[in-house]
Amino acid sequence: MASTRIFATWLGHGTFLLQSPEGRTILIDPWIETNPACPAAWKNGGWQKQIGKLDLILVTHGHSDHIADALPVAKATGAPIVSVYEICSWLASKGAPAVSGMNKGGTQAIAGVHVTHTHADHSSTCEEGGQIVALGEPGGFVIRFEDGASVYFAGDTALFGDMTLIRELHEPTLAFLPIGDHFTMGPKAAAKACALLGVTQVVPMHYGTFQVLTGTPAELRTLVPAGVAVVEFKPGEKKELTL
Repeated sequence: MASTRIFATWLGHGTFLLQSPEGRTILIDPWIETNPACPAAWKNGGWQKQIGKLDLILVTHGHSDHIADALPVAKATGAPIVSVYEICSWLASKGAPAVSGMNKGGTQAIAGVHVTHTHADHSSTCEEGGQIVALGEPGGFVIRFEDGASVYFAGDTALFGDMTLIRELHEPTLAFLPIGDHFTMGPKAAAKACALLGVTQVVPMHYGTFQVLTGTPAELRTLVPAGVAVVEFKPGEKKELTL
């Protein structure tokens, strides 16, 4: 297989904008306006100019630091939202123009790519009117691009042994993994995840936004298996990645 080149932009915390080899744009876990790590140029509606045309929105779970801007972005762009069935139903009831709910283990072709919903060990709720509302189960995604290359986006999760099955079934070469600790894996567990997944590159996320998220890319770099590159972003930075 020839090398696949994608572009990724980190908006801080767990929010990424990906551009596929064919130029399709995918926004993952949109938390922009109240995200303290998101660059100012993206806030106060600036994301509309920054993103331009958007083809797909992926939401891993219902916590506000991953879903807060999914609805306004979807309404402004018309991009369909893919998430667990319960989140899609909830967002549709609030006016999301297009949703495509799914569940763990399923794959769908949408916006020119194939999206597989994977397991995650975490929780998935939102708060409405002072009440906690359950929003299905959390998950991650494997995104398979037009030429067959794939990446794994873990969302918020603990380490789990069945990451080996993601390796066997989907063969991702790049993983986006949380490293902040406290609410998700820390660097030690994320390094083990790299070994289970068999990836050659890892993009750390969900760290540094708040004081309690103490994991760092520098620590991860000392722990990953030999041959695994830690690709560190600054908020707002766009990089070309070769799969």
